[in-house]
Amino acid sequence: MAGGAVTRFAPSPTGLLHLGHAYAALVAERLADPGWFLLRIEDIDRDRCRPEYEAAIHEDLAWLGLSWQQPVMRQTDRMQAYRDALARLAPLAYPCQCRRGDIRAVLSAPQEGALPAGPDGLVYPGTCRARGLSDAGPGDVIRLDVARAFDALGIDRIGFRDESIMPDQDHVLTKDQFLDGIGDVILSRRGMGTSYHLAVVVDDAAQGITLVTRGKDLFDSTFIHVLLQKLLRLPTPAYHHHRLIRDDAGKRLAKRDDARALRHYRQDGATPQDIRRMIGL
Repeated sequence: MAGGAVTRFAPSPTGLLHLGHAYAALVAERLADPGWFLLRIEDIDRDRCRPEYEAAIHEDLAWLGLSWQQPVMRQTDRMQAYRDALARLAPLAYPCQCRRGDIRAVLSAPQEGALPAGPDGLVYPGTCRARGLSDAGPGDVIRLDVARAFDALGIDRIGFRDESIMPDQDHVLTKDQFLDGIGDVILSRRGMGTSYHLAVVVDDAAQGITLVTRGKDLFDSTFIHVLLQKLLRLPTPAYHHHRLIRDDAGKRLAKRDDARALRHYRQDGATPQDIRRMIGL
């Protein structure tokens, strides 16, 4: 894509930023140039998000030399937008009372070997699919009936193009492949009022994001987001799934890898240029 894109970096304030976050933020800024680079704070997980981590996000990104458009979007300020989107999807949604153990038990019963897993863990077997939203209880999640969603759109496959992974062809899942590999995705989680998938789609549209940059670990989630975009009649941006920063053992960095937090590198005397060299930029 030529310059002039609108990109975003959207961390959750549930821990300190690490080298992988630095790479993701710097890639998003680089691919926006000379467009707009935005910051979004994804803080819907109120049990795990902390104000000190949010403050650290701003501090660490500024130290790296990044700047972004104001104001910064925070998801906890946008709950009504998520409720409105959920209401639009209500005819294709149902409440689910299953816990992870319930799902595992159902999937384990008829088969041996590895259980089917997708972007959100075990692929939901549809146990509660016949329930109506009027049956929803306070402990339920709300799921999208994916088969009905495809039928409502009059399509039998969903796809997108990626700028960095085989950019000359579409990445496609058929309806059956989506159901077998991803399943009925959660639109609203217990105690949150939304889910990552629903919120990110609504927020990207609201911010006018034209290029979504994210790690390759979220590649399969993009099929979910494109489906939701079509159902909500929102634009589909371009996508760029970049490489992941890994530790010495080849494992993807996570927030529990506190030793690789930017804060610690700064305290040890590293410079922003040192960080860029460490992550291959």
